[in-house]
Amino acid sequence: MSRLADKVCIVTGAARGIGFAIAARFHAEGARVVATDRDTAAGTAAAAAIGCRFETVDVAEEADWHRLARLVPQADVVVNNAGVTGFEDGPVAHDPERAALEDWRAVHRINLDGTFLGCRYAIGAMKARGAGSIINLSSRSGLVGIPLAAAYASSKAAIRNHTKSVALYCAQQGWAIRCNSIHPAAILTPIWEPMLGSDPGRSDRMAALVADTPLKRFGLPEEVAATAVLLASDEATYITGTEITIDGGLLAGSAATP
Repeated sequence: MSRLADKVCIVTGAARGIGFAIAARFHAEGARVVATDRDTAAGTAAAAAIGCRFETVDVAEEADWHRLARLVPQADVVVNNAGVTGFEDGPVAHDPERAALEDWRAVHRINLDGTFLGCRYAIGAMKARGAGSIINLSSRSGLVGIPLAAAYASSKAAIRNHTKSVALYCAQQGWAIRCNSIHPAAILTPIWEPMLGSDPGRSDRMAALVADTPLKRFGLPEEVAATAVLLASDEATYITGTEITIDGGLLAGSAATP
């Protein structure tokens, strides 16, 4: 397993979930991984479990990206994974009628501003070599409307579009710097645990949440990581400005019920 041998790979939001799975798989594929997260304690523990380097980065803080650029001036792969739903601290109105501007901006600050800054860092870290792979984590929610999570859906849709702008810009400069987006649907990460619970009704709740998914199950972080490996590798050097949906067939023609 050496599809990413000696590639310097930055993965944001790597303390848990999809970010952790990507960092772990990259490391297994021979990459020199730099895992980042704003949660220093959790990120340090995750990096120790993987066996890779860790740096504290709040993706919404421009100063943190400047510091990372000094610490890691060159990179081959940057995965902009860090993101929030807006519901981390409990129920909050995120529908188009009642959402507070402050809450709307908080979600976009992490998801969209963080991805913008991550792409900007990546270009600076890759253009000397004129090659590299930028992978942005969008969502199935970036392709359809989500009435009760409008800020999240908006931010993920913007990530999809910005990915294409970055891809075109890099191509216009004559660089082989590719930029693509991954769009997961229901992936079984810790974010779902409050809804799933641990009582005997867990399996029924899981089934209900994926009832509209043709494959009738949650996706796994490792399945997202496998796609990230492909996009990061030299097997995908003609793939740029595109999007890959990992949704168990949800958008193939079934009703996209939130």
